[in-house]
Amino acid sequence: MRNWGEGMNIEIGVLCAIIGAALSFLTFNRNRDKGVKNDASESAVIRTKLDNINSGVESIRIDIKANERHVSELSERVIRVEESSKQAHKRLDNMERESV
Repeated sequence: MRNWGEGMNIEIGVLCAIIGAALSFLTFNRNRDKGVKNDASESAVIRTKLDNINSGVESIRIDIKANERHVSELSERVIRVEESSKQAHKRLDNMERESV
């Protein structure tokens, strides 16, 4: 026949195993939730940085378009100045020929 103490030891062992399994499960869930929170936080930081980069690129694009217009205006002015200088050179050449 079994002793009352032996039955109690088995029950205490089973109880400790159940408590250990429950604690392991709870710890696993807690760590999993922390991982999800960390991943979400990192994802938010990355999205924010990408949005900032996108804003910077848009700003640069606008600046480039403004510069293109400015360069276009300057090139037109240079063309007019070159034409004017050619005409002035022709007039000077004609004046030199007449004075000779």
